[in-house]
Amino acid sequence: MLDQLQKHIGYQFKNKELLKRALTHRSYAHERRVKDNERLEFLGDVVLELVVRDWLCARYPQSRAGELTSFKALLVKESSLSQIARSISLDRCLFLGKSELLTGGREKDSILADGFEALIGAIYLGFFPA
Repeated sequence: MLDQLQKHIGYQFKNKELLKRALTHRSYAHERRVKDNERLEFLGDVVLELVVRDWLCARYPQSRAGELTSFKALLVKESSLSQIARSISLDRCLFLGKSELLTGGREKDSILADGFEALIGAIYLGFFPA
């Protein structure tokens, strides 16, 4: 499944552990005593915001900052990110704990959006290791 995800996004991780961590929800991490994806999500949120802001400035050079902020909010909102996550089958790749699996965690917009942001954070670290 991880190989399919990498093909889908057009990026091959040199560090497969980084990819696995990006896909590891805290519920799974707690059960297995491994690192979760929350720090990667934190980083990915900022990277995504920067990329979206840059793209909007280039795409809409005549727009005012307020308009660009509104556009950005639409693009990076939870429902938009979860939709993107589903489109790349991220829902099938997430490592979730038993509690989340039982409560439909693979369908929760919040988990999918967070996982997508963590994936972006991991890709960033693939290019710019800390």
